[in-house]
Amino acid sequence: MNKPRVILIALITVLLALVAEYFLGKRGTPAAGHAAPAAAAAATKRKVLYWQAPMNPSYHSDKPGTSPMGMPLVPVYAGGSNGNADVKIDPDVVNNLGVRTSEVRQGSLSNRIEAVGYVGYDEDTLTSINTRADGWIEQLAVNNVGATVQRGQLLYELFSPKLATAEREYLTALGSGSRSLIDASRQRMQALGFTAGQVQALTRTRKVSDRVARYAGRAGVVTGLNVREGAYVTLATPVMKIADLSTVWVLVEVDEGQAALVHKGQQAVAAFDAFPGQHWTGTVDYVYPDLSAATRTVKLRLRFDNPGRRLQPNMFAHVRIAAAPQTSAVYIPNQALIRTGHGQRVIVALGQGRFDVCPVQAGTTSGDQVEILKGLRPGQQVVTSAQFMIDSEANVDAAALRLGGGRAGCRLPAATNTSAHAEQSPEAAAMPGMAMPGGGSSTAPASAGAASPAPASSSAGMEGMPMADGKRHTAPKAISAAASSNKRQQP
Repeated sequence: MNKPRVILIALITVLLALVAEYFLGKRGTPAAGHAAPAAAAAATKRKVLYWQAPMNPSYHSDKPGTSPMGMPLVPVYAGGSNGNADVKIDPDVVNNLGVRTSEVRQGSLSNRIEAVGYVGYDEDTLTSINTRADGWIEQLAVNNVGATVQRGQLLYELFSPKLATAEREYLTALGSGSRSLIDASRQRMQALGFTAGQVQALTRTRKVSDRVARYAGRAGVVTGLNVREGAYVTLATPVMKIADLSTVWVLVEVDEGQAALVHKGQQAVAAFDAFPGQHWTGTVDYVYPDLSAATRTVKLRLRFDNPGRRLQPNMFAHVRIAAAPQTSAVYIPNQALIRTGHGQRVIVALGQGRFDVCPVQAGTTSGDQVEILKGLRPGQQVVTSAQFMIDSEANVDAAALRLGGGRAGCRLPAATNTSAHAEQSPEAAAMPGMAMPGGGSSTAPASAGAASPAPASSSAGMEGMPMADGKRHTAPKAISAAASSNKRQQP
């Protein structure tokens, strides 16, 4: 075959290929042209309410643009929720996590306060024994701390020249017959510690004793002993202390949030490890006026009768104080509440693998229940197990917690900001150019009002924990139905 024929065949082949490509492209163009209007029509079916920052949902704008952190704003549509509003997790993953829920209830909530304290002496019964004259302890009838004494029992004998002189002056006054001298001498002896019985005995016997006995004025136990037999004592020397254990104090501390529920006169029930199955009933005797700066607690003083003196000082006590119940309180299990340094929140189950992170305001705690003042309504379902894992997947920051609502599961309304140039929040004003979860930078572009394409997810997917099936699942912030389906099809 000659060379011109070969060139001719090649040209014809190229021309046929160009013609075929032209007609095929012309046939496909209308399909693409029709697909674009169809997609646009589908997109226009949902009305955009406003635009919000993906990392700061409290930042709203009435037009597309970028957030103060330099990220494209996310549209929020009518009749639906923003992609950041809730967490969508595949049902298989939810099952592997062992998620359990509990209903938000409303009704009577007993304000039961439970605390641990210890037994102490009733300080109203403490008696300090002191001498009223200088002298020497000649005979000490009580030799150790903890000894039990009865009313009228001998404690010690004191040799004091001053006391002997007072006795002689009284006898001289009796011999003079002067009523004024007798009364003055008797009063001086009583001021020095002589009892009425001792004065009467001296009047009857007319004998001066070198040693003066001291007796217990009430029954109790010796809590302090500062002298020994033969010791020299002065007016400032505390000889001993005696406490009556017929009543005792129990000192407890309650949390700052429960301080408003306690007051003097409330009934308290105490149990002690030394007497299992037995209970003592007492009352709140005093609420201390100061709050501990170290423990953030308020100290209470409870008074209990102690028949048989079985309760001993420093015994541990488990105390339960019954405060007035609340008749119409919204409450949830205490384990469903997530407490952080930024506030308090719960995970609300919306059904079909959807969960919402809602900030709440907690009230008083009663046993295993906690009152919710704001953020929830009766009938909702809150997560009581694996809520911390769901909360971590939601990647909620402090700015999102201040949103307070605007979601399907939250009750509080969202704070609306219709200006695209609203004041930048402290969290959003952190360092420009800082690394974002997606690996990008937060540097703001030159124009904040320019339209931008739909943003990608604000947080990169993280590898999850090994589940029961041996696989490593990932639970990103929003898992689409298509992604979940593809995931189930994987071998």
